[in-house]
Amino acid sequence: MGYEVIATEVMARPTVVVAATTTWQEFPTLWKDLLDEVWTCLRAGGVHGGCRNVMLYRDDVPHVEVGVELSRPGPLTGRVVASTLPAGPVAMTVHRGPYAGLASAHRAVLDWCAAQGRQPTGPRWEVYGPHREDPAKVWTEVYYLLM
Repeated sequence: MGYEVIATEVMARPTVVVAATTTWQEFPTLWKDLLDEVWTCLRAGGVHGGCRNVMLYRDDVPHVEVGVELSRPGPLTGRVVASTLPAGPVAMTVHRGPYAGLASAHRAVLDWCAAQGRQPTGPRWEVYGPHREDPAKVWTEVYYLLM
């Protein structure tokens, strides 16, 4: 799949998340539990949809935040906390298709940064489009904060 990578400026976006420190090996088995925890909290507060899922990777440890974009305040319980996606200059692309191919989108952004002489600062995140049963109709935005 070919990716169009662009440089743009983004505003901070409010989120509600569960933060965790994990390993890259453990993360694929952890993220769903974290996201389920957020959605359980939201549903208890009367939110049943209309929020895009997000995964923020703060660094390479990785320190992660898994949750949703949510612009209205609501009661948060347990480990679910308010946070934000970073603001500033980013390189971004859109991945279309199964989530298993997301690594290619990340690689495309990093390759673009190298070719353009742009330096990622560390934080990067994914914003997921609405879930679809047909993997061909799935899309995910991939962002890297730039210096």
